[in-house]
Amino acid sequence: MRCSALLLSLLFSGAVHAQQDAPPDLAFDRPGIGFAASTLPRGGVALEAGLPSFSRDRDDAGVLSTQYSTDLNLRIGVASHMELQAFTSPWNHLRVAPRGAPSERSHGAGDLGLGLKVALPFSSEKHALAVLASTTFATGSRDVSEGATQYALGASYEYDFNDQWTGALYANVTRGGSEDSVTWAPSLSFAATDALSTYLEAGFTDTDGEPSTEIAGAGITWMVTPTVQLDASFDVGLDDDSPDVQAGLGVSVYFQ
Repeated sequence: MRCSALLLSLLFSGAVHAQQDAPPDLAFDRPGIGFAASTLPRGGVALEAGLPSFSRDRDDAGVLSTQYSTDLNLRIGVASHMELQAFTSPWNHLRVAPRGAPSERSHGAGDLGLGLKVALPFSSEKHALAVLASTTFATGSRDVSEGATQYALGASYEYDFNDQWTGALYANVTRGGSEDSVTWAPSLSFAATDALSTYLEAGFTDTDGEPSTEIAGAGITWMVTPTVQLDASFDVGLDDDSPDVQAGLGVSVYFQ
């Protein structure tokens, strides 16, 4: 937990020193299954963190798995409509409890990933589309690493119905360890005020050789200042093969 405390300290220290001026269309990639259909302006930097994320699942054999993790995503605007990303999970704690047997615990850092995000221009401000290509390297601890290099290509499309309601559709294809995984997720967001927004989402994933999974959930974001966002979210499994519960708290800070 000392890693989480240090991360919190760094984030809030950065938030205190962050400039209060933010681009009018600033959007963070967290929370939610997908990502924002926009990029940071050139020279802009955003640090987004889950503090922590939580997952709980009991499989058909009665094995209960509980995981806590800190997710970290660094975004850097390098050109108009283009940004670089670096992401990892610096701290993870996994508890596996078989039915009728002692539980096992493990912890360690997750894999490191790099990505390039590009926002495609539209003539209408009601539409927004961004594409994110990323690679995740198997640098993490054995029990929390994917075990092989992962390649992913995702796209996020958003449509503004009006000043308050926005619909979005996210799709992603991942290749790694000779397995292909396809995820798509629709969502609907409502801006209650200039600072407070909520959303509903659903996610569907198909993986070669494994059962499909379906989840649904909701979240809330609060812009504490024009450059600092707090968030809370949860998802629940809609079938026996999906994680029972996933939830998280997060903070995102923008620097110029």
